[in-house]
Amino acid sequence: MYSYEDRIRAVKFYITCGYNAAYTVSKLGYPDASNLKHWYKEYSESNDLHKGRKKVSKFSDREKRDAVDYYFAHDRNALQTVKALGYPSRPLLIQWVKELCPEEGKRRCKSFKSHVRCSQEEKIQTVMESCKGNLKIAQIAEIYGVTPSAVSIWRKELLGEGKTLKMIQPPAEDKSIEQLIREKAELEAKVKRLENDVYKLQLERDILEKAGDILKKEEGINLDQLTNREKVFLIDALRNKYKLNELLPVLKLSKSSYCYQVQCIKSKDKYKELRQQIKELFMCNKEIYGYRRIHCLLRKDGIIVSEKIVRRIMNEEQLIVKAARKRKYNSYKGEITPEVDNIIKRDFSAKKPNEKWLTDITEFHIPAGKIYLSPIIDCFDGMVVSWTIGTSPNSKLANTMLQKAIEQLDPSEHPLVHSDRGCHYRWPEWINLMDTAGLTRSMSKKGCSPDNSACEGFFGRLKNEMFYGRNWNHASIDSFIHKLDEYIHWYNETRIKISLGGMSPFQYRRSLGIAI
Repeated sequence: MYSYEDRIRAVKFYITCGYNAAYTVSKLGYPDASNLKHWYKEYSESNDLHKGRKKVSKFSDREKRDAVDYYFAHDRNALQTVKALGYPSRPLLIQWVKELCPEEGKRRCKSFKSHVRCSQEEKIQTVMESCKGNLKIAQIAEIYGVTPSAVSIWRKELLGEGKTLKMIQPPAEDKSIEQLIREKAELEAKVKRLENDVYKLQLERDILEKAGDILKKEEGINLDQLTNREKVFLIDALRNKYKLNELLPVLKLSKSSYCYQVQCIKSKDKYKELRQQIKELFMCNKEIYGYRRIHCLLRKDGIIVSEKIVRRIMNEEQLIVKAARKRKYNSYKGEITPEVDNIIKRDFSAKKPNEKWLTDITEFHIPAGKIYLSPIIDCFDGMVVSWTIGTSPNSKLANTMLQKAIEQLDPSEHPLVHSDRGCHYRWPEWINLMDTAGLTRSMSKKGCSPDNSACEGFFGRLKNEMFYGRNWNHASIDSFIHKLDEYIHWYNETRIKISLGGMSPFQYRRSLGIAI
């Protein structure tokens, strides 16, 4: 049933995959596990497999000896022996007698002649029934009262080489030789098309399996979404089974693109040093710089490279800034004191420091508890002028922050301070501090965060870069406050901003000659 090449291939694959019969059968599609182990046993004994068909008797030596002994014990009656034991056929029994007792076989045994006399027409009818394939030979022999071996002998006589069986067929529609040849050609073409369809389906199935094994793609992956580089890896993995011109059309990849990608894979990475430098910049800056800021730092170091290259390298190296969204803290407690106008009107630009200030309170929730940050942001360059951190969003948190900021002002500076409608900015103590320092109050509309979007933007950057995507399960409140305070110092002194020409707020003010 299986050729020598198929059997030896299966045995060697079975040994290579660690003697896993189920895996071997699933990958090769043949044979069953019992046959595979039988082949391996033969291979392990002789270091090879038999070539051609190996004929194995279904009767054991003990059964042969019992049949021959019974035959001699009962007057050498082959028919009685077969009926009593139920095996074998009379010709086979005579053959066993000749093998086991050659002298007795020559002296006593006679050539077998069938006791059932069948006419030529009956033999032809028997062979016709066997050719239909509806019944087994044993069933046909039982119907006609003969042995199965007799039916086999008749088949060889009537259907052997150089002989034809003349059967009487029912009348059918006469067809010309040309028509029969045409129908045959059509059937052969149809079979060929079906074989090609099956081959293509098997090819697509193997490609999808390799995409899962090599590229770790999920089930249902669309081949059109693969990059050319990934397609080349798939092709190389299947080249030992399929031709290149068969794989390229299925993956929708031109031969020129394939050759280009192969050369790129073989060639040395010309961005090897740049990759390492980008990794170091990303790690040194708390893993919060995207490709634009990394590109800006490279440019400051004198490295000329496009933003697309930086973005591609960061994607390949999985240098991804973690981000998430959380529900923000709401400090609105109702209309405690009269409201004030929105003087800033979303104009967050300033021509000099301490001209416009923004403030708000944000919440950080970690397993150890809640922490609150109250900062003042300068609209001139985004610097955090003053900030306080605490575990309760009370008036002391906001008032202390405002008092620290006022202490940094010159007598001639009276900035506009914009906030939301939170209760902290409507309590009498806050209002008294503002009036004493000569500061102007401005408030957003109720529930309108865009009116204070510059301050909200600072909170978003802060949490994306320092808070979200990190594990705070083992952090205490004090250690988190230390981390938060450290980040704000780094934000003012080191963190670059594209809008400031790749400088931090401190560096920007120094470049303008402003005292800090």
